[in-house]
Amino acid sequence: MLEKLVLIEEKFMDIEKRISDPELVSRDKKLWLELTKEHASLAETVEAYRLYKKTEGALAEAREILAGDADPDFAQLAREEAAELEGTLAEQEEKLKLLLLPKDPNDEKNVIMEIRGGAGGEEAALFAMEIFRMYTRYAENKQWKTEILDSHYTDIGGIKEIVFALEGRGAYSRLKYESGVHRVQRIPTTESGGRIHTSTITVAVLPEAEEVEVEINPGDLRIDLFCATGPGGQSVNTTQSAVRITHLPTGIVVSCQDEKSQLKNRDKAMRVLRSRIFDKLQAEQQAELAQERRSQVGTGDRSERIRTYNYPQSRVTDHRIGLTSHRLTEVLAGDLEEIIDGLATAAQVAELTGA
Repeated sequence: MLEKLVLIEEKFMDIEKRISDPELVSRDKKLWLELTKEHASLAETVEAYRLYKKTEGALAEAREILAGDADPDFAQLAREEAAELEGTLAEQEEKLKLLLLPKDPNDEKNVIMEIRGGAGGEEAALFAMEIFRMYTRYAENKQWKTEILDSHYTDIGGIKEIVFALEGRGAYSRLKYESGVHRVQRIPTTESGGRIHTSTITVAVLPEAEEVEVEINPGDLRIDLFCATGPGGQSVNTTQSAVRITHLPTGIVVSCQDEKSQLKNRDKAMRVLRSRIFDKLQAEQQAELAQERRSQVGTGDRSERIRTYNYPQSRVTDHRIGLTSHRLTEVLAGDLEEIIDGLATAAQVAELTGA
């Protein structure tokens, strides 16, 4: 482990030297951006390693005092300090083991989330709205920026489908396990008999791809223009500002109608299209690695039921890690840290144990 950390620190210092060269920025901006991202990704590990070396040095000094002919009081202080430093060193070593786990290159990216109503009709659409609010409140708590890219609402305030971006450091690392089927169990407001219904929605979390990561040939696009529609399908304007883009090689179709400007809708649609193509390419690469272990926290398959929100019992259960919380109100208000931390920890344990 220590040999690997030495190499990482050397690489970090080399990158630091290269990105400090002003000529690199003007000569190859793409390379400079890649290097700055790599530098940032190594920073936490290098900082932890340097702290580990400092603790190791202090422990060596304390042990040297104990090995010498120090007076009893001074030796007792050194003994206490050594015991404390040994505990600190063990904790730092565990942290370094986690930091050395292979990192997801997308962890620092912004995300594009897609929420769609599933089984349950209008009740599913209403629940989709609540889950959308849950994520936007979580984003507010993290001081991330939220931007709606496309949306389709129902007549009574539910969501048929919504696509939105969350911009903030580490957004994908925190939300990447949210993809899948979310299930709700509650008495719908439209239910006169007081029976509990079960409805579902699907959530997809995509790392937002940058233009340099996904090259799209304009000749591979079919762009259709149409009038934006509101709940129930009625036309909300008479200009063809809504945009539908079809990527012919993959068959991926993206539409956007939230802006009054056709150009703004097109820009937003292209953001979603790039991310969907990027996600598709990554999924294909992972599928090729047949021997790759699938983590216990889930595969990211959007058909996988990952979580149940039970209103009568004020209970939230994440089925992948067996975590149950009776803090439904707080979770829906955006307090997702307990669940997300549990998923992240389970993923780290699985990596360490090879499960």
